Amino acid sequence: MSSKSNKIQHKARLIAFCLAVVVCSIALYLWLRPIPTPVQTVKAQFMQEIDELDSTVSHLQKAIALRQSNQTIQDAFRRSRLAYKRIEFLSAYYSPETTKALNGPNIPDVDDDLRVNEPEGFQVLEELLFPGLEPANQAEATQHAAVLRANVNRLRKISESNDVTDSHVFDAMRLEVFRVITLGITGFDSPVAFYSLPESASALESLQQQLAHYELKKRDAHLAEQLDQAFTQAVQSLRSGQDFNRFDRLGFIKQSANTLSSLLLDAQESLNIPVFTESRLLRPSARTLTDIDAFDPSYFVNFTEQRATPDRIALGKQLFSDPILSGGAGRTCASCHQPERAFTDGEQKSLAIGFNGRRVARNAPTLLNASLQAVQFADSRVVFLEDQASDVIQNKAEMHGSLPAAVIALQKNKQYRALFAKSYQEGVTEGTLKNAVASYVRSLVKLDSRVDQYLRGQPTTLTVDEKKGFNLFMGKAKCATCHFFPLFNGTVPPAFQETESEVLGTPAHANGKQVDEDLGKFVLTKREPHRYSFKTPTVRQVSQTAPYMHNGVYRTLEEVIDFYEKGGGNGLGFKLDNQTLPFDKLDLTDSEKKALVSFLKAL
Repeated sequence: MSSKSNKIQHKARLIAFCLAVVVCSIALYLWLRPIPTPVQTVKAQFMQEIDELDSTVSHLQKAIALRQSNQTIQDAFRRSRLAYKRIEFLSAYYSPETTKALNGPNIPDVDDDLRVNEPEGFQVLEELLFPGLEPANQAEATQHAAVLRANVNRLRKISESNDVTDSHVFDAMRLEVFRVITLGITGFDSPVAFYSLPESASALESLQQQLAHYELKKRDAHLAEQLDQAFTQAVQSLRSGQDFNRFDRLGFIKQSANTLSSLLLDAQESLNIPVFTESRLLRPSARTLTDIDAFDPSYFVNFTEQRATPDRIALGKQLFSDPILSGGAGRTCASCHQPERAFTDGEQKSLAIGFNGRRVARNAPTLLNASLQAVQFADSRVVFLEDQASDVIQNKAEMHGSLPAAVIALQKNKQYRALFAKSYQEGVTEGTLKNAVASYVRSLVKLDSRVDQYLRGQPTTLTVDEKKGFNLFMGKAKCATCHFFPLFNGTVPPAFQETESEVLGTPAHANGKQVDEDLGKFVLTKREPHRYSFKTPTVRQVSQTAPYMHNGVYRTLEEVIDFYEKGGGNGLGFKLDNQTLPFDKLDLTDSEKKALVSFLKAL
């Protein structure tokens, strides 16, 4: 054999040896490397989908900048929104402020420091792009697309350092199901394009794919199959709902969404992943939004030691109907908040004390479910029910009382001294007085209407009109975009941490000639978005709480619906730049209005 042949063979053996070493090294690495945990895989997929969102927003940005056809731009927008919905469950959970910048309502926001922040994100773009992008809006749309892209990148940077846990993932998944129920299918964040149903389907498909990383089938094959079927049924229901106005939201919630949120909790427990025990208004352990105990009425307290007890509730109930808290004229809390009238008084505005027939400034609201709101009074001027009690007791037009005087009177009363001593270590003080009344108000929770019972699967029925009315309330009539399911007040789901105010343009008189002069929240903040702004109240027990609106201007539910049908104050011609209520007509038929009233009475 020649020297040259030997060298070739030697070289070949050397290459083969090196290849063998590389293969063995790779095999050893693959064998020794740690297998990603499910939560790590969830995080990796989430980051990948942020990249995909960035790509779709980039295409949207280019389509707008190049002035492509409206169809091309709108298709790009829809793809971007579908991509956003895939990350929404973790984005909203871990980065709520950035998520709000991506997909918040298209109205100015006044923050805690009273700074007015202009809206940005998908909803702003939606109103510019649909039904078509006007040439005059080209520059504005281009700018908003650039800001949207920047916020996607901001989300990516924030998310890289987030520590994701299994408990948080499952909590976020169930909250996303609740978000689909309360915001997604109502059209809350797609008020112009009405693309809510496909977007909700995209959100649920993402959850299903992320859940697969946990390999539930190895732990409980039957439960895994049930969950797959529930996801498939929910997604198919949403995708088959081609007509936004005709979608059966009641059936979807009862048959699909409630099943899904319940099974996700079962899966979490089956996988031995702890369920949070922290205090929240919506309890972390709630299987559905319509569970009888889904909400904690003691959540909005200033201190844990102020939570209600049976003794404090009983004491507060007695004080509620005792004129000892007032400055005379026999006035009590129950004078304006009568239990038999769902804790209202049936007056347009309650009579003021000592003013010769004059009235107080606003209509007396129901106290039922008041504890399920983050702020109190129509102008949202206090946070805690203790402060509401203090305000009313000391208001000269309402109870004309004095907290120090009430404390002295109560301390002189042997029965009250004993009751306070039993309920509070410190006995009778201004603080315990206020807390006792607030404890009673916190006990006034009613979340067990026939609608709730029906959604819980209890043996009760709803009429055809009541079912139709529910679907109208949650869809075409746009009621649920302010009166959020299932509390039907302004406490924003699924976090339920803040209660919204809205500018409706309520008229001063039923003839609708001029806007009511009450400036609402503006009196407190002096910020233009709050001019004529009032807290969104509950519409539960609404058949018992007439007259309606902050000034009691409407006597019947039919009148209220007609006001909304016309587009609120701007529909009446008031020209309010800051009206948050959409001012396009709802185009409700007479039969639809009748069905809405039937549903409201079922609450």
